Amino acid sequence: KKNRMKENPNLPPYEHPPPWLPQHKRMDNPLYNSNLITFLPRNVTLKRSGNRPLGFNIRGGTLDEYGVYISKVLKDSDADKLGLKSGDKILKVNNVSFVDIPHEEAVSHLQNFDVLQLEVQYFPY
Repeated sequence: KKNRMKENPNLPPYEHPPPWLPQHKRMDNPLYNSNLITFLPRNVTLKRSGNRPLGFNIRGGTLDEYGVYISKVLKDSDADKLGLKSGDKILKVNNVSFVDIPHEEAVSHLQNFDVLQLEVQYFPY
């Protein structure tokens, strides 16, 4: 039977729930982490020298209803070591709001500083 529902390109892909586990086995399983601190905004200071890359890629901007977010973090980069991860929404950089900023302006702002004070919030959806 064909699925007649059309996919909406504005929605993220469906994420299947974790496999069922008995409650006594969930405590140490990362798929059942209910630590809400993970989703609170946090501040990260990223320092780079010269023309070194930031260690992460961004997507989004004014035209994207999700804002500017980190789409990829290079393994073992400074960004990776500071705990930045794919799915982090960038709220501010050096006290400049990234909530409603065009993509090109966000890229320019990130490239023009050697010290970046980032306020990010993990939002994987």
